[in-house]
Amino acid sequence: MTRLLVECSHVFKHPAINSGIQRVVRNVINQLPHRVDDVECLPVVSLNDQLYRVTRLAALDAPLLNAVATFGERLERVAHRVWQLQQQLDRKCTSKLARRLLYVTYRLTMAGAFSLPLRLLRRINRRQLLKRCTPLQHEPGDQLVLLDSSWHSDFFPHVEQLKRDGVGIVAVIYDLIPLTHPQFYDARLVQVFGEWFDWITRTADGYMAISATVRDQVRAELQRRIGPAQADKRWFDYFHLGSELDLHSPDATIEPRLQQLFATPELVLLMVSTIEPRKNHDYLLDAFEHAWAAGSTARLCIAGRIGWKCDALLARVRNHPELNRRLFMFNDLSDTSLEHAYAHASALVFPSFVEGFGLPLVEAMQRGLPAMGSDIEVFREIGGEFMAYFDLQTPQSLADLIVRFESSGQFPAARDVADWRWIGWREASAQLAERTARNVQEAPKAPARLHAHCP
Repeated sequence: MTRLLVECSHVFKHPAINSGIQRVVRNVINQLPHRVDDVECLPVVSLNDQLYRVTRLAALDAPLLNAVATFGERLERVAHRVWQLQQQLDRKCTSKLARRLLYVTYRLTMAGAFSLPLRLLRRINRRQLLKRCTPLQHEPGDQLVLLDSSWHSDFFPHVEQLKRDGVGIVAVIYDLIPLTHPQFYDARLVQVFGEWFDWITRTADGYMAISATVRDQVRAELQRRIGPAQADKRWFDYFHLGSELDLHSPDATIEPRLQQLFATPELVLLMVSTIEPRKNHDYLLDAFEHAWAAGSTARLCIAGRIGWKCDALLARVRNHPELNRRLFMFNDLSDTSLEHAYAHASALVFPSFVEGFGLPLVEAMQRGLPAMGSDIEVFREIGGEFMAYFDLQTPQSLADLIVRFESSGQFPAARDVADWRWIGWREASAQLAERTARNVQEAPKAPARLHAHCP
């Protein structure tokens, strides 16, 4: 092995995004060690079938050009949606003539409204991107670590060519939730993720998960898909995530409504997550309504950007009689305001149905904020006896914890969160690099596969 090439293409192209995987990628790349033993570690991106070494992950200080790049991204999404609409209508057409007219209309629309502007914007954006990276020549024995959300990418053929050139492929797996719980996502994302996982099953030599729980799920899924004998030719490991909010600034302004919320003596329980079905906000509201009916004065603060499949939930919150009394929602908090919330809340509450890790738990507990979470395997892995757990089958289970905490002043966990210890992003990045290097070096040398599509 010569080098670890840690891929961050999506975050490189979209540096302003600050949630979930993007937060992980940015922090791991920014803390990536220069070397692990004798192995050099380099952040890289794939652009137009070429690898580039990243010299600057953050966007350039060029507001006008950044605005042009943002406009280009939005125009790309609109063009993609037009293509999706054409595909949907094409499948519904029963007449060859109608399908032909639809296709001609689509081509004329693309040529007239999108093609020239997109070509121009791509050229401008490419010139900007190349100010943040330099060409890199891959070598046999390099290991390409697919850290970013590569199901968004179009570099599959490029990665397959790298593999044929002797580059090892390592897939970082955040979770398998679109496969195991597709009801929580739009059908298109489920399809895209499924196609990506099919590809990564055929292509990767090793898999690095973000928890032991996910590592075991990935191994079991590969054994199911390709059989134990073929799965044993791959390696499986995990690393844990850090917790620092790297975009926090002591000079930034804290959201005034948030400050006012935490200026009161009542308990404030904080939930931090994107608002989408998997996070189980309805259960949370049910539990608090039980607690309020029992006389609790505890407040609930929901913090998170608006996601998908959440219209009914948002309507429930916005029409709730306790809104801005004992129920509060913030959809666009900065890291500085979020840091303030972690510092002043009474506890974190996290009722997710399923997670690959649960980053807000670590962010909260690392700051000494106790946490109540769903009784699921990965939360037990992270929180152990330092968390309080509730039963997802009954909201009263969480309501009882809230009332007991409020009445006794004692957090209902077996051990004090003050004694809990976790790693930071520097250690997390080192774990990823060190464990990847070790597994590659220790993996048995299997005969080379002729093509990435051959199991």
